[in-house]
Amino acid sequence: MEKQITISTKRKEKGDQGHKIISVRIREELLEQIDSISAKTNRSRNEIINLLLREAVEIVRIEE
Repeated sequence: MEKQITISTKRKEKGDQGHKIISVRIREELLEQIDSISAKTNRSRNEIINLLLREAVEIVRIEE
């Protein structure tokens, strides 16, 4: 009998559904504020940044 190696298809990792990874440089003071909000709300830094960006995108106004 031949030996077989079975490899299943890779499943998407938790949080990977429709999400993209990006890299952003921000000032240390802003990161400290984000971390403070994170600690006070018991939410991850990633979750806070996403919540803030989602709200900002909704209220942004572009001047022509």
